[in-house]
Amino acid sequence: MKRIVVLGAGFAGLWSAIGAVRKLDELGVARDEVEVVVVNKTAFHSIRVRNYEEQLEDTIVPLPDVLDPVGVRWIEGEVCDIDVNGKAIMIDTGDGRLSLPFDRLVFAMGSKLARPPIEGLGSYAFDVDTYDGAKRLEAHLAGLSSIQAPGRYTVLVIGAGLTGVEIAAELPARLRELIGEGGSGDIRVILADRSSVIAQAMGEAQPVIVHALATLGVEMMPAFQLRAIDEQGAILASGERIFASTVIWCGGMHAHPMTDRFAVAHDQLGRLPVDPFLRVVGATDIFAAGDAASLLIDGRHETMMSCQHGRPMGRFAGHNVVCDLLGLDMLALRIDWYSTVLDLGPWGAVYTFGWDRKLVAQGMAAKSVKQRINRERIYPPRTGRKADLFNAARPVVDDPPKFAGASGAGLAKAEQGVEPQ
Repeated sequence: MKRIVVLGAGFAGLWSAIGAVRKLDELGVARDEVEVVVVNKTAFHSIRVRNYEEQLEDTIVPLPDVLDPVGVRWIEGEVCDIDVNGKAIMIDTGDGRLSLPFDRLVFAMGSKLARPPIEGLGSYAFDVDTYDGAKRLEAHLAGLSSIQAPGRYTVLVIGAGLTGVEIAAELPARLRELIGEGGSGDIRVILADRSSVIAQAMGEAQPVIVHALATLGVEMMPAFQLRAIDEQGAILASGERIFASTVIWCGGMHAHPMTDRFAVAHDQLGRLPVDPFLRVVGATDIFAAGDAASLLIDGRHETMMSCQHGRPMGRFAGHNVVCDLLGLDMLALRIDWYSTVLDLGPWGAVYTFGWDRKLVAQGMAAKSVKQRINRERIYPPRTGRKADLFNAARPVVDDPPKFAGASGAGLAKAEQGVEPQ
């Protein structure tokens, strides 16, 4: 029996696995001829991009609900080593260490929050990188009223990328709800970034984001130079102290460190280079998808660490790894559009289109798009029906998200500076 192993069950890994068994089913290949196995650290698929939200229970999808109906075997465990030449995965499970041989591998272990060697970062900062991290922050915020310290209701968010902006926009209202009107006057939310402009990469949406954050009561602190974090908050390079009982680190992402097991060129984010078929360039029988892979998605721009690219990369990787194993023609992945929908809490959201991020919607119109993406579009079907899961795993490229009154063609015009009607 041949074996395809998929490492990771995030947006890329889940769809790689389902896409692979879909192709095997389409070809009529028996399960005792080719097996698809997923290895994941947890027993659930995490809708990770929602970790900034308050309600987290609906952000996890149990793996049995989406893998068992299609016949994917899954192993809960942590990958501790990859023998690339020997074609085997070493896994630490609850029952001990396991060696799992493979004929083809899809590396989809994603990314991790970058943690530079800043004093106190690992001990005192919170994050929303994982479900467990977000739950830890949730418990901490719920217990703020029992803390007696300066800056008890001050939250310092460090890093004004997409995640930093989204969690900062959520926090003022979230804290008021937790604390009540009696302590709301003490609430202070600060969004800090080392760049000279907050949300500087957001193109035409940047001034809208700054306006929204100010309206929500978020203080912005650009040109932020951090020296250390301790139990009282942050110490700046100047020696100034910011008293904050809650420091949330949102300082960027880096590919999973297990990419180091592959003796190929990596990009500055540690990602593995892949060709349009999702094969790792410079490796044999290895595919990669999602945050751990870098592809010129339209021939010019590299893929982003996002579910927007991770999901189709997974679907194509799953299809192609089967074709590669069986000697069939593969499908090249190309996506000629790019959009960003950024949540701004109670204020709404912004929706940009194109790599230069032209603004096409804001406020509640954009918020409705964001909610459809977060709560519907990026979820696997949860009907338990194999047909629904296979349909969602087809190797196709989705259309851009739409908002009321906008067509796909209208959004395409946004790349040329024309707002859709």
